[in-house]
Amino acid sequence: MSESNERPVDAVSADDGGADVEDRRLLADDEMVATAVDAGADVDLDGAGVGDDDDADDDDADDDDGPGDVAGDGRTQGIGRLEREGDIAADYLEELLDIADFDGDIDLDVENDRAMVSIVGTGLGNLVGQRGATLDALQELTRLAVLRATGERSRLMLDIAGTRARRKEQLHQVGTEAAERARSDGEPVRMDPMTPFERKVVHDAVAAAGLRSESDGVEPNRRVVVYPS
Repeated sequence: MSESNERPVDAVSADDGGADVEDRRLLADDEMVATAVDAGADVDLDGAGVGDDDDADDDDADDDDGPGDVAGDGRTQGIGRLEREGDIAADYLEELLDIADFDGDIDLDVENDRAMVSIVGTGLGNLVGQRGATLDALQELTRLAVLRATGERSRLMLDIAGTRARRKEQLHQVGTEAAERARSDGEPVRMDPMTPFERKVVHDAVAAAGLRSESDGVEPNRRVVVYPS
């Protein structure tokens, strides 16, 4: 079941001094990232640090919804809970966007038993950061906001300007090609270090190709190894 809606976000009006607006924006970016990193150090929402999203050989620690969410009234209650998570996250992100003076829309959805929150618009690159570092920090900070409001750990996914969606498509192809190479060569394929989000996508692609993969190493050099059988 998937339900989505869109919430407009109006940025705070800029002063006449362009330099002052830019200074406030840069300061807000730094404060948001610093706060997210501090929050991740104090509250490890996923048991593996900021941005850790369902690495395959971590026993799918995030996939812990109980059997009550599977069907019937339990399923309805599960959807309602996820929709509430999305609303809390949207309210929180609206405030952050106002502080940082960014324009954008917030889309809410429920997919694969998790809340999906997307910020869409132009000029949002500073909220993504290098290799998605700022995006990961904002996702962790948003999850913490949901935890504080509900008392329950959140598995919500945050995307900004379609960054994760595009990266998922690329990584799925990378994982499929690695599986084909492992199958043809008969040897394990060790991939470059990836973030937990990236590894999860590759694990899924390898599994879809009918092969087995595991993660090896320690962050930030943890990587996927694809086995021929």
